Amino acid sequence: MWRSQFLSTTSLLLLLLSGCDDDECGPMGAPPDGLTASSVDVTLTFGQMISRAGSDCPDPATPDIIAVTVEGRQTDGTGFITLCIPRPDLLEMGNRTLGHTTSTADIRIIDLDGSANNCTYKIDKTRIPTGKGAGIGVCNNGTDSAGFALDLDGAISLTRTCGATVDTIGVKLTGKFAVPAEPSRR
Repeated sequence: MWRSQFLSTTSLLLLLLSGCDDDECGPMGAPPDGLTASSVDVTLTFGQMISRAGSDCPDPATPDIIAVTVEGRQTDGTGFITLCIPRPDLLEMGNRTLGHTTSTADIRIIDLDGSANNCTYKIDKTRIPTGKGAGIGVCNNGTDSAGFALDLDGAISLTRTCGATVDTIGVKLTGKFAVPAEPSRR
């Protein structure tokens, strides 16, 4: 009898630890347009985020975990941002590193383009991003239909083009924002 009680208790504990329930999944009130790339010269705001599971940046050490790609649009211009997260199962642990496409970072900035003040901006991939990120309400490795939220606090460099003038500026990439799941394709 003791063994069956132990197994029942163990099974219940594993069930409780195996993932989120519906009340713990989703963006938890994060705004849909809370991500900014900003400096004293410019602010680019991104929203309309959406996530989809795929193999855009898989972690070879964990082939059973499917990477998640997050895409969004600039809310006040013509730009966009693309992030890839090879291990979405680790997002809620916090302190996830930011990096570029070819890095081993936990949150990879694949692309960032924007426009403001008659200038265009593009991520400078020769300079390494710094900072951290975390997930909120992440369930089912980021594929839950409730979506989740990301909270980023980092710095990146952008190439700024204003007519014939081209230079590089540093911006803070910060904000907490909702990431709805891509609707199912049937």
